[in-house]
Amino acid sequence: MSKKCSLFLLVLALVLSCIPEMSAFAASNTIAKQVGNSNPLIDHHLGADPFALTYNGRVYIYMSSDDYEYNSDGTIKDNSFANLKSVFVISSADMVNWTDHGAIPVAGANGANGGQGIAKWAGASWAPAATVKNINGKDKFFLYFANSAGGIGVLTADSPIGPWRDPLGKALVTTSTPGMSGVVWLFDPAVFVDDDGTGYLYAGGGIPGGSNPTQEQRANPKTARVLKLGADMTSIIGSASTIDAPFMFEDSGIHKYNGKYYYSYCINFSGTHPADKPSGEIGYMTSSSPMGPFTYAGHFLKNPGSFFRAGGNNHHSVFKFNNEWYVVYHAQTVSLARYGAGKGYRSPHINKLVHRADGTIQEVAANYTGVSQLANLNPYNRVEAETLAWNGGILTEKSSAAGGPVNNQNVTSIQNGDWIAVGNADFGKSGAKTFKANVASAAGGKIEVRLDSVTGKLVGTLTVPSTGGAQSWREIETAVSGATGVHNVFFVFTGTGTGNLFNFDYWKFTQNNTITGTTYNAETDTTLTNSVVEATYSDDSGTPYANFNASPDAAVE
Repeated sequence: MSKKCSLFLLVLALVLSCIPEMSAFAASNTIAKQVGNSNPLIDHHLGADPFALTYNGRVYIYMSSDDYEYNSDGTIKDNSFANLKSVFVISSADMVNWTDHGAIPVAGANGANGGQGIAKWAGASWAPAATVKNINGKDKFFLYFANSAGGIGVLTADSPIGPWRDPLGKALVTTSTPGMSGVVWLFDPAVFVDDDGTGYLYAGGGIPGGSNPTQEQRANPKTARVLKLGADMTSIIGSASTIDAPFMFEDSGIHKYNGKYYYSYCINFSGTHPADKPSGEIGYMTSSSPMGPFTYAGHFLKNPGSFFRAGGNNHHSVFKFNNEWYVVYHAQTVSLARYGAGKGYRSPHINKLVHRADGTIQEVAANYTGVSQLANLNPYNRVEAETLAWNGGILTEKSSAAGGPVNNQNVTSIQNGDWIAVGNADFGKSGAKTFKANVASAAGGKIEVRLDSVTGKLVGTLTVPSTGGAQSWREIETAVSGATGVHNVFFVFTGTGTGNLFNFDYWKFTQNNTITGTTYNAETDTTLTNSVVEATYSDDSGTPYANFNASPDAAVE
């Protein structure tokens, strides 16, 4: 009998050894970005009216600061846009792992943004647009925004994430700017720098005629404008030109393809529409000049309600990255998943955009799948913890940790069962030896390092001690084993208590120095499954803070 029992226990042990080690907790659920999908880009917070800037192998997305509004009883309100006083920024080298760069406190009137608002004259910052231009041998960055629907302002910086300054102390464009008369809503800027270095600003929207416009006013509102920018990108040359965009509502967009200029916009919802100008969709016009005249050519992005069960306004930006074209747009997917109704709260998405051989644009197939990851992530570089492909239960916040990017963020609101994950980390053939993390905690907890899922192979566990406070930072290291090749990496958080277990600033693996008995040379080894290009970023003083990965053929567009 004892032999049978021993045999049974041996068989049971063998069976259990084949089952991935599991944590004794229920993992937090994702909100809207399911593991394996690329859309929405983030779901730990919102972001509306997205505009894309590509620079040094990364895509930067600038967004209006949608944030939930609540009634006194805790129920969700419809979005009143009262929180659109900052600009959210995220960036990625691969279109799946997005780094949260926090909020730019743009509006500064009446003590907005806790008195830290940059533009002291502005009460709001709607629908941002950003670009870069080399001036006197140095790249300068420009962020344009709408002060509600009453004017366009501009901020400047020496990096795509700031710090930002207000060079004018007033609006750049107002209704009294030459050529702007007749614009109902002076908002939704788009900016474009042509091949010769000349900048152009597009803005406007609305339907004239007040509460009872005529069909002619609906069909030809003539409320879109284009302005030529001065060499400094913070001044206007001459008078604005009217873009006679049929059924214009809002949301100017601009890009150049094969020498042709494409002006795109959201078609309005009012009046009787012909079939080629459908309500609430993104229409586009073309021209041989950035100042026009433009000719209507078609439409390419249906209203988000056609794809995601929640409609509302349609806002987009077309951009090129790694020789492919994309459109970033918003949809109410996160709020829909969280509350069962969009309530007007928007989140960013990206899908491919295709120009046909004749120059027309193919209809975009918006979906949750999104785009495939463009390059593997190098886990042996420092990676900001707020770089997320997917997550369950966490938030981000401004961090005091040293050595990080401008407006450095950390992962917070960590409770037992919460987690974050990155897509396609390439550990190479030799694999990882240690895992280190910069953490801060009053309570302590653990970070389980798992491969491919929240319950996947456990390759290491880092114990987070009490460091003396939520912003008292320490780098902690632990051994790992079994992490080789390319995997999605999940950092699963465990601990006791109901409050925030700890904060998480950055992480990094170190690589084994032997491969099946062969000495590993860090300078010459090429065992990573796919090569990556490392782009070093620095703070305003020029001090490097992180190495991000980019596709080998990434280029500034």
